[in-house]
Amino acid sequence: MSINESATDAVAPVVATPKVVFTHSGRRLPNWVSWTVLLASALGSVLVFRLMDAGSIFVELCMALIVYVAAMFVLSRYVEGGRASTDRMATTLISGSFLLALVPLASLLVTVVVNGMELMSPAFFTHTTQGMTLTGAVPGAGHAIMGTLQVTLSTAIIAIPLGILTAIYLVEYNGGWLSRVITFLVDIMTGIPSIVAGLFAAAALPVIVGNPGYRSGFMGAVALVVLMTPIVVRNTEEMLRLVSNELREAAYALGVRKSRTIVHVVLRTSLPGIVSGCVIATARIIGESAPLLITAGATDYYNFSMFNDRVMTLPVFVYNQYVAGNFSMAWAGALVLVLIVLLLNLFARIIARVFAPKGQ
Repeated sequence: MSINESATDAVAPVVATPKVVFTHSGRRLPNWVSWTVLLASALGSVLVFRLMDAGSIFVELCMALIVYVAAMFVLSRYVEGGRASTDRMATTLISGSFLLALVPLASLLVTVVVNGMELMSPAFFTHTTQGMTLTGAVPGAGHAIMGTLQVTLSTAIIAIPLGILTAIYLVEYNGGWLSRVITFLVDIMTGIPSIVAGLFAAAALPVIVGNPGYRSGFMGAVALVVLMTPIVVRNTEEMLRLVSNELREAAYALGVRKSRTIVHVVLRTSLPGIVSGCVIATARIIGESAPLLITAGATDYYNFSMFNDRVMTLPVFVYNQYVAGNFSMAWAGALVLVLIVLLLNLFARIIARVFAPKGQ
């Protein structure tokens, strides 16, 4: 044997035999098996609970999901193997949990629409509850709808600039101990009960005005500002932090001042998220009833002044009609409130889509 052949044999690579980590039978359950087991689980759960005369639709759905997961796990384990059965069980649990979470939401929406459509008419959006007990009167919630729009708009005008400027200070300037104090206060305000915000406004404004019995739409707006501002601060802060530091450094390298960089680079880049977050925050506070009940009060007529006398809002309208036993009016007011919130959320999504950065 030559020297070259010996060297070649010495450095010949050793190929290791790969180990088989996962094994399965190679068989798969047909698609119709899942639907058959699901149908059998649902029918069995409903039949058992109806024979026992116990449970509800939600409980029956939960039991059907548990039975379905267990049955599919056993079948898949026997036919497909351990790995495939575990994957199928995890997929089923995630999908089933999502569907179960939609059940209360769908039930709520269907209930509100079915019960609220009874009184939906142009008169409901323009008339008030003044003289609603008289014969032939057609009551409505026009004053409550107008009051809700007034109070919500006033709240947004105050809370949105305040929240955005606070977030800019926390992210862009980072003022040391003052930033920590502001962050701590924002965290506290985020979890404050709504009734506490109403009590704060009801206690502070009458002292400033000098009238112990003072109630107005502006007082309700002040209470809602306490609730809305921390939401705007948190959302804007997160949107500003998502802006890449390279954009700021590029602007500074060109000699642009910090203030102009914030306005023309940072805010413009994060504008879609900020706008959509502000709209969602507005939709969040528009349904508050406790603070408005003790600040804005209630009335049976239109009041276009935010500083004089009480203003009716939709949450208070719904509460008052429910207490009075006018359930159809309460459901109709709730439906209008849900529609307003739905429109605000759709508007937020449209704004986010329109102003989102476009790729080249």
